[in-house]
Amino acid sequence: MTTPTYRVEVDQAKCQGHNRCYSMAPELFDVDDYGLASAVGDGTVPPDLLDKARRAVANCPEYAITLTEVPL
Repeated sequence: MTTPTYRVEVDQAKCQGHNRCYSMAPELFDVDDYGLASAVGDGTVPPDLLDKARRAVANCPEYAITLTEVPL
C-alpha cells in the first residue's frame, strides 16, 4: 500500500505573521523579512513531519494554512 503524500500551503492574504507554524515546524515553513510565512519548497510534507504539519494547521489563528492530500 502506498503512503499518501500531503502538501501544506499558506494563504498569503490571510497570514498575519504570528509565526506559530514556523515555531512548530521550521522544517516545513519559512518566514520572510516581513514576518509572513510560506511553505518550504513546494510544500510537500514528509511522512515523519505530518503530525507537525497538522499541529501547525490547528494552531494558525488566521486559518491561513491548508494541508491537502496530493492525488497519486
